This record gives sequence, C-alpha cells and structure tokens, in this order.
Amino acid sequence: AALFGGHDQVVQMLLAKGADVNTPGGYYGNVLQTALFGGYDQVAQMLLAKGADVNAQGGYYGNALYPASYRDYNQVVQMLLAKGADVNAPGGKYVSSSGDVDH
Repeated sequence: AALFGGHDQVVQMLLAKGADVNTPGGYYGNVLQTALFGGYDQVAQMLLAKGADVNAQGGYYGNALYPASYRDYNQVVQMLLAKGADVNAPGGKYVSSSGDVDH
C-alpha cells in the first residue's frame, strides 16, 4: 500500500525496519516492479540501494527493466543495468516478443 500511495517516508521507515525488498507479489511482480509500474522511480531507487533483485521474474511484466523502460525512467534503467539486469531476460504476459509493452 505504501508503494502505490507514493508514501516515500513510509517506505523509508519500512526499509529501515528491515522490510524484505525482494518480497514477491502478484499482478505487478515484486516490490521493485510494483514501484516502477506505479510510477514511483524514487521508491525504486531506494529499493535498489537496499539490494532489490534486478533480475527477479514475476508479475505481468516479467522483470524490472520492462516497467522502467516503459515509463522512460532512463536513470533507473541505467541503475538496473549497472546492477546486472539481464537485457535478454524474458518478459511477462504484457511484453510482446519484440519487447514492447502491451497493456
């Protein structure tokens, strides 16, 4: 809920208390994918700083690179790549074979 509400301070508090940055989710994938899908690039950067798995698979987009690219978060995409994001990883249900996001 804090992710989708854009409550950066609540997310910071949860992270300070040891919240798992790699918690799997449902529709949107893990917490990193959810933050990116929701348009919260600052939260995504906090999660990356705490060690979020950049290659975790799940949700309708497959991995974090797809929602970050779709939203044109170039700085976040660069961070994902610097942390080892796999550009050849398969996408999810909403990613076509050409890599385009369809939703």
